[in-house]
Amino acid sequence: MTELRPPRIFIDADACPVKDEVYRVASRHRIPVTVVAAGFIRVPQEPLIERFAAGAGPDAADDLIVERMQAGDIVITADIPLAKRVLERAGHAIAPNGRAFTDADIGMAVAMRNLMTDLRSAGESTSGPRPFTPRDRSAFLSALDLAIRRSQRAQAETRG
Repeated sequence: MTELRPPRIFIDADACPVKDEVYRVASRHRIPVTVVAAGFIRVPQEPLIERFAAGAGPDAADDLIVERMQAGDIVITADIPLAKRVLERAGHAIAPNGRAFTDADIGMAVAMRNLMTDLRSAGESTSGPRPFTPRDRSAFLSALDLAIRRSQRAQAETRG
């Protein structure tokens, strides 16, 4: 039987605008953070923060996160296919804008992503993501706090 460990937060760090917020919240809750990027990325020198350079492969960071995560872990990512993989492993996936991906909506998110990819490859001009706002940052902090509480509650129930 696998021993339960405390929930961990993983950051898909390339182009993630909320890394500093994650570090602060994780420190307050004493939750370990794993920062994964394609190459070297600077992180605070804190004992609860570790970093990995996954390499330049197209899904190298995603694969490393999925390989290391466990049920109940929280993954911060805007990558919809990664969010789907996280949910399949019973983790929590949150986008930097505060959108919490769920089993109920991930199928539609994947379909919309695929549609937009097909439109772009057919030469259509798409608008791309909207700019990141202070409201997004606030929504993210709320979603992260909720995911932490859910993960901790689930783990407490598992321990009995």
